[in-house]
Formats: sequence, C-alpha cells, structure tokens
Amino acid sequence: MIRVWDPLVRAFHWTLVASFVVCWLSAQVWEDLHAWAGYFAGALALARVVWGFIGGGYARFAQFVRAPRVILAYLGAIARSSEARFIGHNPAGGAMIVALLIVVVATVASGYALTTDALWGSSGAQRLHSWIAHGLALLVLVHLAGVALASLRHRENLVRAMIFGDKRAPAPGDVQ
Repeated sequence: MIRVWDPLVRAFHWTLVASFVVCWLSAQVWEDLHAWAGYFAGALALARVVWGFIGGGYARFAQFVRAPRVILAYLGAIARSSEARFIGHNPAGGAMIVALLIVVVATVASGYALTTDALWGSSGAQRLHSWIAHGLALLVLVHLAGVALASLRHRENLVRAMIFGDKRAPAPGDVQ
C-alpha cells in the first residue's frame, strides 16, 4: 500500500460531500442552513483550488489535469475495457474534479446572486440557480458511477482509499 490522498484532500472531499447533502436537503426548507452550507461548499472549493497548486504530489492539478485528447482516449479505453490503472486520478477523474469545482463555484455564485438587490425575487435567477444545482447533482452521479466502475475494473475500493488515503502499490502497467 502507498499513501496517495493526503489528509487535506480527504477532509476536503468528505466535508464537501456533507455540504452538498446539507444544501440539497435544506433547499426550499431551511433557507439559512442552505445558504451557509452553500457558502461553506464554495470556501471548500476555493481552498481545494489553492491546494491544487501548492499541495503535494497527487493533490496537484499538474498531476491529474490532462488535455482533452488524453481524456477522450481514456474514455475510449474504458469503452474497450482496456483502460490503465492510475495511482492518482485517471484522466476522466481529473476532468471530473475540474468540472465539479467549476460547477460548485457556479452554484454558490448563482445562489449568492439571489441575495443581491438586483436579483432578489427574480424567478429567472432562481431557475438558473436550480438548473446549475441540478447539473451539479448530475455530475455527482456520474462521478459516483465512475468511482464504482474504476473500483470494479481495477479491483480496488476507491471509497476506502478516499477515507484512509492508501491505495495498492503500482504494478507493471499502472500509471503513476
């Protein structure tokens, strides 16, 4: 076993999960809790962006953000059941992290905009916030499906890895 996910990445991940769940469950029910959980999620996303530049090894964007052609090639390999095992995030997972961070920030920004004088009570702005939030929920579901698929294909419990930080050591053919 090797350490892949540092404590900050793991704490960020699970705290963001909790914030998302609180936001989702409190929407239109408990406005103050919904807003504060959203602001907290936004702060977590911004902290993760900073950590993506100054954090260690597998936490850095430079380690897992790949060109679109690499991501598409990896998705093709998944379709052919021939994708390599990555020790850190695979190209699809890296793209998902970037997408999730962008959409979390967009959700928070659109929610905050609803509190401004200019958009207070705007049904159009409310619909936009709702659409972005539903898009975020869809991304979360795709993320969960990708984690499940990679866990099955590579015989590795990625949820456990995100809890404890360790993954199976690289084998021949694995990508560091």
